Amino acid sequence: MHFRPVMENAEIAQALSEIAGLLELTGGNPFRARAYSRAAQIVDGLAEPIEAIWKRGELTDLPGIGERIAAHVGELIEKGTCAEREQLARKVPPGLPELLRIEGMGPKSVAAVWKSLGITQVDALEEACRSGTILEVPRMGRVRVKGLLEAIRRHRARRGRTPLYRALPAAETIIARLRKAPAVTAAEIAGSIRRRCETIGDIDLLVAATDPAPVTSAFTHMAEVAQIVAEGPTRSTVRLRSGLHADLRVVEPKSFGAALQYLTGSKAHSIALRKRGLRRGLKLSEYGVFDRRGRRKGGDTEEQMYRALGLPWIPPELREDRGEIEAAEHGGLPLLVEEKDVLGDLHVHSKASSDGHSTVEELADAARELGRRYLAITDHSRSRPLGLDAERLAQHVEHIRGLTSRDPVLLAGIEVDILPDGSLDLPVDALAPLQCVVASIHAHFNDPSPKMTERMVRAMRSGVVHVLGHPSGRQLGMRDPYAFDLARVLEIARETGVALEVNAQPERLDLSDQACRLAKAAGVPVVISSDAHHVSQLANLRYGVWVARRGWLEKGDVLNTLPLEALQARLRRKGPVIANGSARRPRRLGAASEATVS
Repeated sequence: MHFRPVMENAEIAQALSEIAGLLELTGGNPFRARAYSRAAQIVDGLAEPIEAIWKRGELTDLPGIGERIAAHVGELIEKGTCAEREQLARKVPPGLPELLRIEGMGPKSVAAVWKSLGITQVDALEEACRSGTILEVPRMGRVRVKGLLEAIRRHRARRGRTPLYRALPAAETIIARLRKAPAVTAAEIAGSIRRRCETIGDIDLLVAATDPAPVTSAFTHMAEVAQIVAEGPTRSTVRLRSGLHADLRVVEPKSFGAALQYLTGSKAHSIALRKRGLRRGLKLSEYGVFDRRGRRKGGDTEEQMYRALGLPWIPPELREDRGEIEAAEHGGLPLLVEEKDVLGDLHVHSKASSDGHSTVEELADAARELGRRYLAITDHSRSRPLGLDAERLAQHVEHIRGLTSRDPVLLAGIEVDILPDGSLDLPVDALAPLQCVVASIHAHFNDPSPKMTERMVRAMRSGVVHVLGHPSGRQLGMRDPYAFDLARVLEIARETGVALEVNAQPERLDLSDQACRLAKAAGVPVVISSDAHHVSQLANLRYGVWVARRGWLEKGDVLNTLPLEALQARLRRKGPVIANGSARRPRRLGAASEATVS
């Protein structure tokens, strides 16, 4: 069984991004470089496979993708390579593109250290930083060099980890093919992908089959396979062209449940279960659960495995040994929020933002198709390039309100920048009439923790903020969270009635799962938002739901599970918390479970 190679969105986005970087490194047209960079961002954020769009002949319908870039995308899909990228790559040393993936090393900086010091590898860059020779390069002061050393450390720590949104499509494609192989009775993705971890090390696949040979053959002969690392009757490992490793395990149908449980849980969860089994005179393995005499007590399903241990089935997202076993034993497992529970999206950008690519009408149409009941249009404020000032915001709000008879109901909002001193980017009187104000930090990420914390505190106390957007500022694989006191932020969020966002942009997933759990404990509700900049990104809401589930959140912990009328009641503000030295508290946004949910 042989298939034509499939280029995943992430691979094509990476290729386009490399072309952008290589153009800048080789002195190419900077406008072309920016065009490729924007195209890479669009492709990477698509919820639909780019190949499907290409087959329909609709590539140029995507924002920022003209005929030339569309031709390159088609070439990548058809051939797995692109002539322009290969030509540009031949002009620079092989290690140079990796330097572009280090925080603080843009094309100009990479070109400078390359041409001044001959640095073409990460190791050489680190050595130059430690020895001080990099100070010979213009604009490389000691403070920046210290930051670079920390960025190199983080870059190395991230090696070998792939964001979920890049690994999941590859895993889904492979498992769909394996389900069609002869003798297969069941097949599932396991491991960290099934637990919906934010990053994964490799792809774990489990298949139940009466004959493993055709399954193994189908797996190792996929066109996406760059190398067969190991091949055996029931276990095989391959390295995909994308660089990811995929592990396949084939078991008899009667052992499928046991193997799925065994291959899904984290190591800590599995060890805790095995210890529990030993205390009960049971042995757990990928083949089933057995008593001291070796008699099999179950293993066809995961439910059987947990039942043998005196436990209910535990959702995969919770299998991290963070109290889920104790909660299961005492009937305290949360009823986790599901995507169908989320009724609307409270953070979406239109073309009114410089980086938005869809009209308000297009966003409303796409949201309707997804079943959303309400949609907050929250374009950027003036600090962002071409963001809205007070006058343009008022005009934009009038346009949105003129469309409120549509389904879904449109809410007029904004994503307003939190400035370095904690003030907001627009006057309070311009923000007060809005139905959803998301306040976010987009600059000065290196502020010390006390200053960053107080920036958030002051913004939340303004009395006009409904949601604190992507609170930690992280971007998976690219930028670590900035330093701030989460406990203090949660305290003020509860005091001021501000919800914290779970930003579902796949490269953000911010709040993190553990921060979600802390918010729940603090009585602070969250909002799960797509932060979509194009209609295709509205479907990414599922990534935020998965984060919330890993954070033990239930429907009642998420504000946008409320029906519109109840949500609007929660979003009403009553002015700043502190005014002229005296406290005035706005209506507190309690957990959604405190309201009647219809």
